[in-house]
Amino acid sequence: MKNRFWFNLCSLVVVLSLLATACARQATEEAKPVVEVTEAPVEATQPPAPAEKVSISFYFTPDEGSSSSCWMDNAIVPFNEQSETVFVDGVAQMNSWETTRTALAGGAGPDVVMTPGPSFVYELVQAGQLLALDQFAETYGWKDTFVDWALSLGEVEGKLYSLPAELETLVLYYNKTLFEKNGWQPPKTIDELWALAEKMQAAGVIPFAHSNADWRPANEWHVGEFLNHVAGPEKVYEALTGKRPWTDPDFVKAIELLNEAQQKGWFMGSLEMYYTSPWDDWHNALGKGEAAMNIEGTWSASDINEVYFSEENGGNEWDWIPVPSTSGKAIFDIGIGSTWSINAASKHPEAVAEFFTYLFSPEVQTRLLVECGTAPAPVHLDAEAMVGVDARIARIFEEFGKASDAGDYGYTTWTFWPPKSDVYIYEEIEKVWANEITPLEYLEGLDKLFQEEFKAGEIPPIPKR
Repeated sequence: MKNRFWFNLCSLVVVLSLLATACARQATEEAKPVVEVTEAPVEATQPPAPAEKVSISFYFTPDEGSSSSCWMDNAIVPFNEQSETVFVDGVAQMNSWETTRTALAGGAGPDVVMTPGPSFVYELVQAGQLLALDQFAETYGWKDTFVDWALSLGEVEGKLYSLPAELETLVLYYNKTLFEKNGWQPPKTIDELWALAEKMQAAGVIPFAHSNADWRPANEWHVGEFLNHVAGPEKVYEALTGKRPWTDPDFVKAIELLNEAQQKGWFMGSLEMYYTSPWDDWHNALGKGEAAMNIEGTWSASDINEVYFSEENGGNEWDWIPVPSTSGKAIFDIGIGSTWSINAASKHPEAVAEFFTYLFSPEVQTRLLVECGTAPAPVHLDAEAMVGVDARIARIFEEFGKASDAGDYGYTTWTFWPPKSDVYIYEEIEKVWANEITPLEYLEGLDKLFQEEFKAGEIPPIPKR
């Protein structure tokens, strides 16, 4: 997840292999006190709406590059030009999610509500801040647009409240030039990964480029990966469906291994550097060969060639492998990077639904992928229309699809954990790293909170394996 503009992320050309399956960015930072919010834009984005059109708004976080402007040019501007009745006003905010959430709490906010993932739709629905979308889904045929399992992720108590965007997964990126120079082989198992990290550290190379300095929920990327890849996705599924406690010994082992890596300084050289290294620093460390590997999501792929592995950073080559697992199987964790909903206070819900129908059409999702490198929503796409994307990124989704067909998929925390448990995951893990609590105590706390949310029916839909 991902405090960059939500519409960057990855490229792919063979996502259809995943989308054809019937199996199933983002957590967010801690909630902040409700304060008065000014809805004035940070910067002007578009001319005002023509008098004959209904104006609807959404908030977005402008990025430092061109991703947000590309997205506006290829989604918002074309919609405004072709619609005779609706004008979409993109309002730039420095932290669009926090601004949106705070405004909603005050009974205001944009017409279009975006969240960092399905888990956080629940808290908004419980507060009565979102409008049910079932009638619009029927009227506009959204069930035919999205793949079979996708809309179920937006349901709360049997009603549809959000549409999923940004299909994503996590992989292990690595500096291929550095690996070849040192004769290192990409690992397949957790044991091989551990042995390789020891060699890297002994050679003066940082094993993993990773930090939470700019995005605290980055903690959960690794918590989720270790739970799925050490304990296995079957056990994670059983825990998510209430059939296994989070205190299972294999879950404890997963958190112990993650803690061991932090205590050894495998992430950016030390725990202190993990907490203080800015986004660009740790990504550039990977590109320059100061660090060897990075477990991160497909959202990183939009910058990996032109920024992190640029000529300025030495012109090194990169590649990727599935995140190693205990069994050695290639496991890909499924994630949805953001969701789209309608503000319950919106005066123009029909206009928002018209915009959603346009935005999530295969034609627009394909254009955003090709032109902007934006990860598409889980809709039916035309593979022939997607050309010019990096073959390595395409291969991620090709193998992702094969693994899904074989049942070798896991679950990202920001997509499938309930909201309070999700926040607990990335906040309380820091107490483990500070040696204030043990891995078992951490999981006991998670299990207690999760069971409370499970009994309250606050669990996102979990596609059956």
